Amino acid sequence: MPEQLNTRVEDCFLQAESFFKRSFKRPQVSLKLRGQKAGVAHLHENLLRFNPQLYRENSQHFLKQTVAHEVAHLIAHQLFGERIQPHGEEWQLIMRGVYELPPDRCHTYEVKRRQVTRYIYRCPCADSDFPFSSQRHGMVAQGRRYLCRRCRQTLVFTGETRVE
Repeated sequence: MPEQLNTRVEDCFLQAESFFKRSFKRPQVSLKLRGQKAGVAHLHENLLRFNPQLYRENSQHFLKQTVAHEVAHLIAHQLFGERIQPHGEEWQLIMRGVYELPPDRCHTYEVKRRQVTRYIYRCPCADSDFPFSSQRHGMVAQGRRYLCRRCRQTLVFTGETRVE
């Protein structure tokens, strides 16, 4: 766990405690998040999950904005309870009043899509390439058959692959 991330989480809690003049339960912090989300606050588990790739690629802004964003969710939940909107007035109050940051709902980090391999299947029809996912290609290997909708012939693997 990067020390800077833990330090920033703690700093956000200290700011909130100073602002609201009360203590807040500290969360467990995890770097087990992948995909497009930069961070997620699990309110009932008191858990913060952060995306390590987006953290590495955008560390300065991530520490300032994303960490505060997710901590604000936990603070809002502990202060105002269950019946608040995720990015509602209470959360926005914390972002603006406590952290003096814009209450941005979404990040603008560039998210690199992972490359996927497509397996090319064909039928006797003209211009009939059918790119299959690895999962569907595996189903064919197990004996499943797929038919062309036009000619109703079985699609056949060409041996070609394409990386997208």
